[in-house]
Amino acid sequence: MTKACRWTQWLSVLVLCSLLVGCTHAVTREHHTTLALEEGRNTWLGEQAYQALAEQTEPDGFALLANGQEAFAARVGLIRQAQRELNIQTYLLGEGQTTRLILSQLLNAAEEGVRVRLLVDDFGAVGQGDRLAALASHPSIHVRVYNPLPVGRGHMFTRVLASVVNPAQQHRRMHNKLWIADNSVAIIGGRNLGDEYFDANDSRNFADLDFMTIGEVVPELSHSFDLYWNHGLAQPIERYHQVADNAWQTLATELEEWLDDNADSAYFTQLRSQPRSAPPWETLHWGEGLAMWDAPGKLTAGTPEWRDTLLGDLTDATELNQRLVIISAYFVPTEQGVKKLTQLADQGVMVEIITNSLESTDAAVVHGAYAPWRETLLAHGIALYELRPEQEAGPDEDMRVPGASASALHIKALSFDDQLFVGSFNADPRSIYWNTEIGVLARSDTLIKAFNDLVAVGQEPALSYRIELTPEGELNWHLERDGAMDVLTTEPGGFWRHFNAWLSHTLKLERWL
Repeated sequence: MTKACRWTQWLSVLVLCSLLVGCTHAVTREHHTTLALEEGRNTWLGEQAYQALAEQTEPDGFALLANGQEAFAARVGLIRQAQRELNIQTYLLGEGQTTRLILSQLLNAAEEGVRVRLLVDDFGAVGQGDRLAALASHPSIHVRVYNPLPVGRGHMFTRVLASVVNPAQQHRRMHNKLWIADNSVAIIGGRNLGDEYFDANDSRNFADLDFMTIGEVVPELSHSFDLYWNHGLAQPIERYHQVADNAWQTLATELEEWLDDNADSAYFTQLRSQPRSAPPWETLHWGEGLAMWDAPGKLTAGTPEWRDTLLGDLTDATELNQRLVIISAYFVPTEQGVKKLTQLADQGVMVEIITNSLESTDAAVVHGAYAPWRETLLAHGIALYELRPEQEAGPDEDMRVPGASASALHIKALSFDDQLFVGSFNADPRSIYWNTEIGVLARSDTLIKAFNDLVAVGQEPALSYRIELTPEGELNWHLERDGAMDVLTTEPGGFWRHFNAWLSHTLKLERWL
């Protein structure tokens, strides 16, 4: 038998074993259609939002959550303040201290009578099945996974192995991130659930951005959640993981004991020491918001036309004459995108792009699909900034990522003159064609000013390289180091990162990234 045949046989056995394991799980709860709370006015959060809106002429209020600790505190605060319902949608449910605290708080809220619906992309829940099933054993908590596989659920290796049966569908994921309390206050943006999104990781943290919003846009976001929650691709976690009826009690005890043992951790201590900020409705930017999302069936509809996606809706809803700012963790412009961006620049539109450097990105293969376009973009006057992994800015600057040895950009935001879009959408083919995405487009003078201030921080040479094109057509990386300006003539980054970027470009993986 050849090595190839032995490999094929071994692969088949593993997949078969995964299938047999998957078939042992039983259904323990019926799959009911449920809808979001229709009226949140008679809750504390609903009344606070109503009173704040009553004093304004604009229909919506927005707060930018750029600081990771503040974004985490806002989420925990909404759990504690909710009285009737919490709807949470996320691509990734990570392991760590922030996730443990959130799960513990969700159980406490459920014990107080709050209905909790948690929707997680199945790929982002790998290895978390038993814990999620234990959470869902509480009568007031419901957990569903999106686009699930019944096999290979315990480990990323077995999950990837099982995905070979249907790679086209498993390539597509629900990338949405949404948090709604009592249909009155929502948080939407780039953050998943995990320590690295809330400045709580010792090795790597993400610079990220959310909207906290109240007003007419919130029920629309609730409607989007309902569409995903009740879609056929959203399946109860109990269909794949069977636990005891009282498993939530054991989970609650384990979480409480862990939190007691770690109450004096540096992160929790720092959170407690933060001065209590004013309620968000006292410091909101007022304007008008438009909720946008991909249809949940996008994952099974083949390759859509871009005009039938969130990007198409965003293009139709925006006007652009002066300035376009793109902040994207994963920026893959493609030939068509570069053509459009350079046309805008040639017409006098100021185009500015902030993305990850090769050093800071967690996906060097994505960088390999972006890097070859830099000379063309720069030649047309487009400004390029790449976030550095080390941070030298002061601690009060919002885009700085404290507490870790390395940082990476995870923000997904675009501004079109006086309109700002914040959500889960990266400027890459994956967000356009393969994943489902969500976001809010807002028009507000004070909000766009606050965003522009954040952009200016992100462009500072102590945080980001400014890429320049020399008269000879060579790239330079301009930065500030120890208070002095410096110029690098070769792209910083180790051999392995350079190799992965080169391989991605050589294999022409651009469309799949």
